[in-house]
Amino acid sequence: MKKAKKRVIPLFGLSMGVTLSILSLVVLIPLASLVIYTAQMDFGDFIQTITRERVLASFKVSFITAFIASLINAVMGVIIAWVLVRYQFLGKRIIDGMIELPFALPTAVAGMALTSLTTDNGLIGSFFDKFGIKIAYTQVGITIALIFIGIPFVVRSVQPILEKLDSSYEEAAGVLGSSRTRIFWKIIFPEIRPAVFTGFGLAFGRCLGEYGSVVFIAGNKPYETEITPLIIMSELQEFDYKSATAIALVMLAVSFLLLFVINLIQARNTKILKGG
Repeated sequence: MKKAKKRVIPLFGLSMGVTLSILSLVVLIPLASLVIYTAQMDFGDFIQTITRERVLASFKVSFITAFIASLINAVMGVIIAWVLVRYQFLGKRIIDGMIELPFALPTAVAGMALTSLTTDNGLIGSFFDKFGIKIAYTQVGITIALIFIGIPFVVRSVQPILEKLDSSYEEAAGVLGSSRTRIFWKIIFPEIRPAVFTGFGLAFGRCLGEYGSVVFIAGNKPYETEITPLIIMSELQEFDYKSATAIALVMLAVSFLLLFVINLIQARNTKILKGG
């Protein structure tokens, strides 16, 4: 007769119940409320709401700037993680801790600081203004703000993988005459690729919904620099909850679809690396 398998965590049923309860309160119920409010609208009203010219323009601004910022974060995040893992230098711990700053800093404070730096009279903006380049109150400024709040997701996703990466394969490839570029793309990058996709997806999802750090630097010009979260806030201030939830539901669906696709890619890459 087989002995009952002991569970590592005692009272599994109670633990699972608490877990599902917390997830329901924090995630499922708020998301379900979006669907409930939106369901009160006719399908024609829903389509009319999300296809208004101003709403479509805000979608375009939000998606384009979020994608560009996340793409830059994917590249720069790998470089920063590489430097933090592979090199020893003075102030490394300080720089490593600064990566978490966008998480700790209130987004409104970050937005005001970036705006003051990038206006025509700011420290950075005044330099670029000499060449006729505007940063604040443009989509360039929005992208910079999104890069600031999204970079930690990529760095913290890639950094642990690089720390655990076995360097013997790199050394063997170097002995066999492979260049550093070839070693990176053929040995290192396949290992960190799932983490890069994960960091990109998390950064993109955060950038899509970012409000505090963007609303100041965007300038909020309709059809030009107005982001979707601002449209949602405007609808809420006018007590038009149905329109606000309809627009928010589109953002939620896109974010969920993106994360789902990235998780599929990550699972496939992990299976390939394990020889499946």
